[in-house]
Amino acid sequence: MDLTYDILIVDDVVENIQVAMNILKEDNYRFSFAKSANEAFEILTQKKFDLILLDIMMPGMDGYEACRQIKADPLHTDTPVIFLTAKTDMDSLSKAFEAGGVDFITKPFHSNELLARIRTHIELYHAKEVLKHHNLTLRTKMEHQTKRVMSELEENQREMIELVTELIESVSGETGRHVKRVAAYSRLLAQHHPALSEEDVEVIYHASPMHDLGKIAIPAEILHKEGMLTPEEFEIMKTHTVKGHEYLRHAERKYIKAADIIAYEHHENWDGTGYPRGLKGEEIHIYGRIVALSDVFDALTHTRVYKRYWSLEDAAKYIVEQSGKQFDPLLVEIFQEHQDEFFEIHAM
Repeated sequence: MDLTYDILIVDDVVENIQVAMNILKEDNYRFSFAKSANEAFEILTQKKFDLILLDIMMPGMDGYEACRQIKADPLHTDTPVIFLTAKTDMDSLSKAFEAGGVDFITKPFHSNELLARIRTHIELYHAKEVLKHHNLTLRTKMEHQTKRVMSELEENQREMIELVTELIESVSGETGRHVKRVAAYSRLLAQHHPALSEEDVEVIYHASPMHDLGKIAIPAEILHKEGMLTPEEFEIMKTHTVKGHEYLRHAERKYIKAADIIAYEHHENWDGTGYPRGLKGEEIHIYGRIVALSDVFDALTHTRVYKRYWSLEDAAKYIVEQSGKQFDPLLVEIFQEHQDEFFEIHAM
């Protein structure tokens, strides 16, 4: 047995302390002693013990209250307390256990009983401490491992999004600069939105390039048609939002789930006139509302096969005019407040 365990003996009768120490010297424990609860508290502020022997009947504060206060201190919550008592009635013993004691020893002491009970509770205490340490170590290891795995999964999601984005670009005919600008505009709007967190900003930045995923299902003759689409062709074009949702709807990871929301809702309008579901106001997810504004601004300010580009000023004027109609009014306010930064991103 390890002979370096520390025991605190608390008893107002010095002879009782001496008797206990003489018996326990057989196992060479180290001792501290106190003749009152207050003395014990003072000692406990300076040192942690492996076990406390605590007399019940003491002048001033009795052992029950002393035990409750000891257990209230986080440093000593788990330290085993064995009560020393001449009382053996059930009421006294029940109060001892309710106060937080693990055992009791009756006076006068019997050497073998005292030694055996103290050995047992010290061994139990240290077994619990070892288990607690192992559990903490395992928990820390699991937390680090989980963070590492999640980080790798998120990195894999981002890599997959980049690969799929390249596929979208090759099919749609739009340049990589478009999706990069939309991502940058979306991040800027998210950064200044009062309801979004840093994680939201990160998610929308990486998920927004997937907004036109569904266009890979649109026939090339419609997707690359020069000039205006016929009403029938436009109805087919509109299905890219639903197609994107069909491809992504079973996703369980945060970037892909966000990409699903964006692909499905980035053509919904604040006033309910958008597609595919005619959502209105805050029925539209904030990710969809943000990408809607970003996508339109970039589309207006760059040449497409079906249109010439608009000036930055004309595009900005359009965004403002559509506040409360096509776009979320709060996002339009953010756009106006940070219009110069939008213009800087446009130069990418």
